[in-house]
Amino acid sequence: MFYRPEIGHGLPHNPFGAIVAPRPIGWISTRGADGVDNLAPYSFFNAVAYAPPQVMFASTSAKPDRAGTKDSVANIRDTGVFAVNIVEYAAREAMNRTSGGLAREVDEFAKAGIAKAGCETIDCPRVAEAPAVLECTLTRIVALPGAANLVVFGEVKGVHMRDDCLVGGRFDVTRFSPLARLGYSDYTAVREDFALARPGDT
Repeated sequence: MFYRPEIGHGLPHNPFGAIVAPRPIGWISTRGADGVDNLAPYSFFNAVAYAPPQVMFASTSAKPDRAGTKDSVANIRDTGVFAVNIVEYAAREAMNRTSGGLAREVDEFAKAGIAKAGCETIDCPRVAEAPAVLECTLTRIVALPGAANLVVFGEVKGVHMRDDCLVGGRFDVTRFSPLARLGYSDYTAVREDFALARPGDT
């Protein structure tokens, strides 16, 4: 099968998200200029550079009360900071509860019953029990083709790692099984890993 996205695929559901998978989930926490905390998952998320460490996430839809975007991006525009909380399998239901399009004055931490903690380098909440959290300052927001496609880039200024995830001096993802997004309403979790040495590595 071949299709052109601008013409359509003729399938019951869009296959694009299932093709580009699995995708890590950035559980983005922000604090609005009005002091209201926000927490929302984004599966268009990844690390993009080592030195300095940088990450990105993309928001691809809008809310009526946010003028062309969603709460996360609007808050980051106002404050210049955000935190990326890594989602473990055990938090899958809590993460899902924060994915709805709630009104801007709703604190998703409270609504979903998620314990929050403060960040060290930025004025922003974080998920207290997350396996890892990246505290970020905004570097740029890039508008992509499309009505509400915005990519947020941030520089990592602080890193939290849960002690039980550190094994032998390494951050071990199999200790908490990070959640990843597949297509449609499907997810997966990392429960095993393997090593491959690059040619020339010793």
